Amino acid sequence: MQTNLKIALVTGGSRGLGKNAAISIARKGIDVVLTYNSKKAEAEAVVDEIVSLGRKAAALQLNTASVSAFDTFSKQLAAVLTEHWGREDFDFLINNAGIDWAAPFVKTTEEQFDALFNVHFKGVYFLTQKLLPQLADQGGIINLSTGLARFATPGYSAYASMKGAIEVFTRYLAKELGPRGIRANVVAPGAIETDFTKNAFESHPEVKGFIASQTALGRVGQVDDIGGVVAFLCTEDARWINAQRIEASGGMFL
Repeated sequence: MQTNLKIALVTGGSRGLGKNAAISIARKGIDVVLTYNSKKAEAEAVVDEIVSLGRKAAALQLNTASVSAFDTFSKQLAAVLTEHWGREDFDFLINNAGIDWAAPFVKTTEEQFDALFNVHFKGVYFLTQKLLPQLADQGGIINLSTGLARFATPGYSAYASMKGAIEVFTRYLAKELGPRGIRANVVAPGAIETDFTKNAFESHPEVKGFIASQTALGRVGQVDDIGGVVAFLCTEDARWINAQRIEASGGMFL
């Protein structure tokens, strides 16, 4: 059953950019299902915040690196959609869940590479495939990339390569899902102050100043700089934006 009500699924929505995106989406009048890997209490707090905004929300556990878990997750999602919304489908898939791992190319191990690959590319690819029957026609897919797919910063060869693959994958999604009216776009943040970057910024305080000096708007990004961009792509105003990479970096390394 299709209604005017819209529902977005945000992976990794318990913290950081995912949390901000989920709340920003709710402020656009869209209900949210968010996933978390291990931080259940934090996810439930985000649900409570979304409910306080007058929207419906639910949280489900999901390890996006575990493709074998996607069948079970799809069934759990179906049950939640039926119970909370009386629907069998949802409208927007935001593939946000991620991990951070920086190492010079010559020191990157196969274990590190596989961990990044499983979350940032393989997991996104096959979760999207698994959920496609539940994604409504005229809906949208938003994949998270990074500014590091455009400019090169030593230490991120594996991570940025996965995100480069995501950008190509997104264009293929737009092409192949176009007949269903499903749009697919990429949001690529620049350097953002989150729990991902906290240790790096605290360990090397000079990094923030350098990044600010190399950014046209003169500062390091905040999570609030990204969530609104993701939320915009879930609105009718973005209906003609498709197969695009939207970098939100404040003009970093121009």
